[in-house]
Amino acid sequence: MSLIAAQGWGWRYAGRPAWAVRDLDLAIEPGERVLLLGSSGAGKSTLLAALAGVLGGADEGTEAGRLLIDGRHPTRRVGRAGLVQQDPASQIVLARVGDDVAFGPENLGVPREAIWPRVRHALDEVGLRVGLDRPTEQLSGGQQQRLVLAGALAMQGGAIDATRRPGLLLLDEPTANLDPDGVAEVRAAVGRIVENRATTLVVVEHRVEVWLDLIDRVVVLGTDGGVAADGPPKQVFAAHGRELADAGVWVPGVPLPLAPRAAATARHDAAPALRGTGLTIGYRPGEPVREHMDVTIPAGVSTVVTGPNGAGKSTLALTLAGLLPALAGRVEAGPALVPPPANRRQRRLSPAALADPHAWTSAQLLTRLGTVFQEPDHQFVTASVREELAVGLRALRWDAGAVDTRVDELLDRLHLGALAGVNPFTLSGGEKRRLSVGTVLAAGPSVIILDEPTFGQDRTTWCDLVRLIASLLDEGRTVVSVTHDRAFLALLGEHRLDLEALP
Repeated sequence: MSLIAAQGWGWRYAGRPAWAVRDLDLAIEPGERVLLLGSSGAGKSTLLAALAGVLGGADEGTEAGRLLIDGRHPTRRVGRAGLVQQDPASQIVLARVGDDVAFGPENLGVPREAIWPRVRHALDEVGLRVGLDRPTEQLSGGQQQRLVLAGALAMQGGAIDATRRPGLLLLDEPTANLDPDGVAEVRAAVGRIVENRATTLVVVEHRVEVWLDLIDRVVVLGTDGGVAADGPPKQVFAAHGRELADAGVWVPGVPLPLAPRAAATARHDAAPALRGTGLTIGYRPGEPVREHMDVTIPAGVSTVVTGPNGAGKSTLALTLAGLLPALAGRVEAGPALVPPPANRRQRRLSPAALADPHAWTSAQLLTRLGTVFQEPDHQFVTASVREELAVGLRALRWDAGAVDTRVDELLDRLHLGALAGVNPFTLSGGEKRRLSVGTVLAAGPSVIILDEPTFGQDRTTWCDLVRLIASLLDEGRTVVSVTHDRAFLALLGEHRLDLEALP
């Protein structure tokens, strides 16, 4: 009997006209290592959630066909699978690191004396070397990703207790927000877990090359349902490489149809759009993430912020964007960016104080400094994609006709037209990322700050996002991107701010 068996299986989310997955016929044997590929929105994350038994009941969607684990519906096989989802923050349930990793084993009924050795072993395996009492809310996005993987590994038992493993490890973009060292550590940790074939692996990942030497099989979900390709990696990529690349799959060795921005377009001699002097950044007084930083963001240039997980990249981005006050030092916008005083409070400010974006109103920020958060869900406030793109424009009191025109343009540019009426929280990870970018672009800010802009994108939408960012630069806008994406850095790294290199 196959470990996983799908026969004509499909799932449609409640309120969605289209099926997320349909007509899926698939069998996966115990101990296999499968890389699951497909374009953004093809249903990869939906399939993993179904295998983990967490899709919900009839009130959350409609199921067709059969999907079985060991001959039973996944909801009847609780604890059989360990799932690491695309959004790590959605899986963190407890306030301290050690407690969060212990949560899964506790729910599986692992004896108390075996839990904490598992917790420590799992944290070491993924390279998350923080105290067990470390607040989970203080972890960076990449550290959160390692935390939830540690939770899944602790459920598996690893080298501590091979007899109580759930046996099925499901990973959804497990290295997306990790620095290169973190990618290597997570890949090595997973390799150790599955090396004896007692654990079956299904991984969704755009970084195909990371997993090529570990996996046995590539399964590609078709955009119109079913399986588009299935077989050994070399065979699948040799037979269908160009076709898969055109469909949005990241195929190793197929070059991107893009070139780096010409050096002549970079204006490094331009006045800074933003400057940070003597900055100490963090979320709470007395708990700095980094101290005594001097940073400059040149106007009209693509600045890429790099550095290891936990270095403070996202914290710096939020501080420069005016969404987080500096703990010490100051942030100053260029003269062309500073708004005229809009109220009595601002009229009492000195010119230097008014130059700090944290002193601006939300309306002033909308048209000057737009920020795309690392977690797209944190930006959504309405019940449909169309309304999400319109909400900022309505706050700026655009007339209805202009709002509709602008929203239609963004839906087309971001390949979201077919999803205009869909609830944003039900989108795939890649679709959420594109929508979050669109909500910021709607008001046309002069400076755009993007935290992991290419996370969750297939090859096609990745290229479209890079082209979109390049077009914003061509219009004279300033773009700041926090990223670990080497291809993105190669194409748009006109000015690099490496936090690892800063004192």
